[in-house]
Amino acid sequence: MEKDSRRSCVVPQRSNRLRLRLHSAHVTMGNMFSNRQENEAHSQPDKSGHDIKDCPEFPKLSDCHQDLECLDVINDQDNDAEGETDLVNSKKNPGHSESFSAKTFNLKHLPEDLQDNDLYEYIKTVADLTVRVDVTMISPNRPEFGPKTTQPYPFYNMGNTRNLRTGSGRVWDVDKFQDGVKQSRHFDLITFEKCWCRKCQYSKQPSNVWWEFKLYTPTHVVFDEIEASHTTLRMFYDSVDSPFVSVDTVSIDNAGIEYDSCVLKCVTCDKSLGDKLMEIWKHYENVWEKVFNKYKNCKDKHKLNFIVSHPNGFSKQITVGKWKDNPELANATKFTYVTCTCLGSSEAYAHWERYSELYWFSLVHECLFYRS
Repeated sequence: MEKDSRRSCVVPQRSNRLRLRLHSAHVTMGNMFSNRQENEAHSQPDKSGHDIKDCPEFPKLSDCHQDLECLDVINDQDNDAEGETDLVNSKKNPGHSESFSAKTFNLKHLPEDLQDNDLYEYIKTVADLTVRVDVTMISPNRPEFGPKTTQPYPFYNMGNTRNLRTGSGRVWDVDKFQDGVKQSRHFDLITFEKCWCRKCQYSKQPSNVWWEFKLYTPTHVVFDEIEASHTTLRMFYDSVDSPFVSVDTVSIDNAGIEYDSCVLKCVTCDKSLGDKLMEIWKHYENVWEKVFNKYKNCKDKHKLNFIVSHPNGFSKQITVGKWKDNPELANATKFTYVTCTCLGSSEAYAHWERYSELYWFSLVHECLFYRS
């Protein structure tokens, strides 16, 4: 992909009351798929020689690509000690070499006029809240076509099969619970008196203290409760040598295919993980406010765009670029941008600053089947 290739994004209109928060929305990339491509993806082995139907389950493989065009197998031996050679040398997008590992990303990687400590800290905190989503089941409930289009919906013909797919997600709204009571100031109905994580569900002594959080990810990654029950989150996967930290109990809170948006409700009673997520979330809220107040009068001068993702299931990458324009559409705003990405980042959230409208927001970087 050329570095200056434009991509387009669509933001549904929101009420003014919500515009001070980050939101997820659908991003369009044009017609990236044809029936021929889908048929080939289902009938042919991938480039590594593995038949798609024979794709083993995690953790034997690092990843199966998450979109039909990229649905091939990456073996563990494809990763080198410095951080995944295949990612850097990806044939799908030579621009991968211009992405920065989340572990090594620093202030100098920002544009010169935006090398600000608060902004840098904001991006790093967003990265800390970005996780890899591993799904090992394809729901039979996926529709044949995307909404208002004749383009095939991803994995429609693979329902009830076990194939590992990966995506990226954003942690949001972390809370601690004790005896069913939320410890934050926000009121919530008591739905559980004990931890409902997978381990506690089968324990005679489930924990009375646990942490819950929401996770935003596209619906094409986690479609429904069937897929949610076969979903695991890989936390803090910043480099090839990152320790394995995971959350294996999630459920659907809300999902819809029109804007490719899914909200998962997640739980853990691991104290070290829960405390760490709470600390990161509080830090995120603080640094977001600092950055917002610092740049809110800058209009659209900088047009900053950055993307945090696990491209093709590899360790976390941060890419910084700019958005180009935003012509108004009916019930939505369309953006184009020039930040380097690849098909393997189809599920990533693209983050934009629009100071003229006094809010930062995030979009799902999409490249599957919707028409712009």
